[in-house]
Amino acid sequence: MSTSTSTAVRTATRPASPARRALGRTVADIERRTPAHRDRAIDGLRALALLAVPTGHWLLGGFTRDDAGALHNASPLSSFAGLAPASWVLQMLGIFFLVGGYASVLSFRRRKGSTGQWLRGRIARLGRPVLGVTAVWAAMIPVLGTLGVPYDTLRTGSTLVIQPLWFVGVYTVVTALTPYCVRSARRLGGWAAAPLLGSVAVVDALRYGPYADAMPSWLSLVNILPGWMFAYQLGVCWGEKRIGRRGAWLLLGGGAVLFAALLVLFHYPASMVGVPGQARTNSHPPSLLVLALAAAQSGAAILLRDRIAGRLRRPALWAPVVVVNLSAMTILCWHQTALLAAAVPASFAGRVPGLTTAPESWAWIGERLAWMPVFAALLVVIARYARGFEAPWTRATKARRAAAGLLAAGFAVFALGLA
Repeated sequence: MSTSTSTAVRTATRPASPARRALGRTVADIERRTPAHRDRAIDGLRALALLAVPTGHWLLGGFTRDDAGALHNASPLSSFAGLAPASWVLQMLGIFFLVGGYASVLSFRRRKGSTGQWLRGRIARLGRPVLGVTAVWAAMIPVLGTLGVPYDTLRTGSTLVIQPLWFVGVYTVVTALTPYCVRSARRLGGWAAAPLLGSVAVVDALRYGPYADAMPSWLSLVNILPGWMFAYQLGVCWGEKRIGRRGAWLLLGGGAVLFAALLVLFHYPASMVGVPGQARTNSHPPSLLVLALAAAQSGAAILLRDRIAGRLRRPALWAPVVVVNLSAMTILCWHQTALLAAAVPASFAGRVPGLTTAPESWAWIGERLAWMPVFAALLVVIARYARGFEAPWTRATKARRAAAGLLAAGFAVFALGLA
C-alpha cells in the first residue's frame, strides 16, 4: 500500500471530533423535529432575504473617523457608482414581504381566536425585540459616554441601530391589513397587486415629472404603504393559490422589463439604497424601481419554489435555515450593533483599514470583506443573549415593561435627532 493510500485510509477512519459529533446531532435533531408539512421553500426564501439585510448594511455602510476620533457614516457607493448592481442583489425586501404575505395567509387560516387576537399576537412578536434593542441602547448610551465614546459616535451608532427598524413599523401596518388583502386576492387574483403598482407609478410621475417643482415635499410619503404592500399582496395571492407558473413568468418578465426601462429611459438612480449626496433615492420611500425589482424577484421565487424545497431536504442545508428563521427579529434588530461592536473600539486605535477608514478605494472593499466574518461572529455572540427578547415576556412586571417602553422612547428621540 502506498503512503498516500494509507494516509487516506487513516483520515477516513479517524473518529470525528466532539464538536463535529455535537453538530451532527443538532442537525439530525432539527431534521427529526421538522413537521412533514413544513414549507421549506418559504423558510429558505425568508432566511435568504433576512441574511441579505446585514450583508448589505455591512458591505455598503462604512465610516470615516474625524480628528477627534468620532465616527461618521459613509458609503462606498458615493465613490463607486459601479457597485450599484450589488444593491440589486442585496435588496431583497420584496422577497421578505412576499413570504410574509404567504405565511400570514396560512397563519390567518389557522387562527383559533378572533382576527383581533391573531393580530395582537403577530404585533407582539414583532414588537418585543424592537423594544428590547432600543431599551438596551438607551441604557448603554450614558455608559458609553462615560467611558469616553465621543458624542458624534453615539449619534452615528444610534442612527444605524434605529435605521432598519422602520421595517417593523411598515410590516406591522401591512400585517394588520391581511384580511383585506385576502379578500382582494380571492376577488381579483394576482391582479390585486396592480392598483398598488399603479398608485406608486402615479406618485412617481408627479414627483419626477414635468410638474415636480409644484408638488409638495410630503407627496413621496404616499408611496410608503402601497410600495411595500405590493410584494406582500403578491404573497397573499400566492398563498391563496391565485398565482401559478404563468403568473410567475409574467411577474419575472414584466418586472425585469420595467426595471430596465426605468433605468435606461427614465433615468432612475441605479442604487436600490440611498447614496449620500444624491437628490433622489429609490428605497426611502420606495420608488417604482423597487416594485419592478420586487415583481421580478417574486416571479423567480415562485418559479424556483419546488427546486428550493428539494435542496432543503438535505439536513445540512435545512438546519441553518431553521436557526436563521428562529432568530429572524434578533438578526434584524442587532446586526448593526455587531458592526458597531467592532468599529467603536477600533476608533480608539486610529485608522483601522476597512473599519474606520473612508470607503474611497477598491482596497477598502477587500478590507471590509475581511471583516465580515468578525461581524458575523459578534452577531452570534450578541444573539445568544438577545434572543430572549423574542420570547414572551412572562416574567416581566408591568413596571419593568413600562421602564423598557420609556427607555425605548428616549432612545428613539435621541437617534432621530429630536432632542
